[in-house]
Amino acid sequence: MVHTFDDSALAGVLGHMNSDHTDDNLLIVRAFGQPNATEATMTGFDGDGGDWRAMLPDGSAVDVRVQWPGGPISERPQVRRAVVELYRAACDRLGIDARAEHG
Repeated sequence: MVHTFDDSALAGVLGHMNSDHTDDNLLIVRAFGQPNATEATMTGFDGDGGDWRAMLPDGSAVDVRVQWPGGPISERPQVRRAVVELYRAACDRLGIDARAEHG
């Protein structure tokens, strides 16, 4: 059974990702499914992975689901680590240096 996070965890993570990490959202969707995306917004997540809405050059939008690289998670503190791992995996896939502040 896939772990679901409460509304508070969802709101906190989505608010943070969509206000402070818009470039990271775009890197993730470009690396894992929509290489031509022009914008991306994180729309949700659960214990298995994260969900993004990617905007394409033609103005259309598509949903992108990406599994957590380290496998399923079930605790709120694991979310940050999973997103950071996903960001690093996206950077590796795209040949981009990851920022140092991601630990």
